[in-house]
Amino acid sequence: MIKITLNGEETEINSDLSVQNLIENLGIDVKKVAIERNLEIVSRSEYESVLLENGDKLEIVHFIGGG
Repeated sequence: MIKITLNGEETEINSDLSVQNLIENLGIDVKKVAIERNLEIVSRSEYESVLLENGDKLEIVHFIGGG
């Protein structure tokens, strides 16, 4: 297990998770979010290859449609 900060709250996750795995575990639609890891935007094409590390700080922003 590792500790990360997710949207300002410290949490523990499995140590072998990628950004993609985390999004799936949270039940979030990958097409409707932007992810910042340690103050840098993670490209959607890199979600599967970016492994989360102890101490990472993630911000997940949901896009909401409307009129």
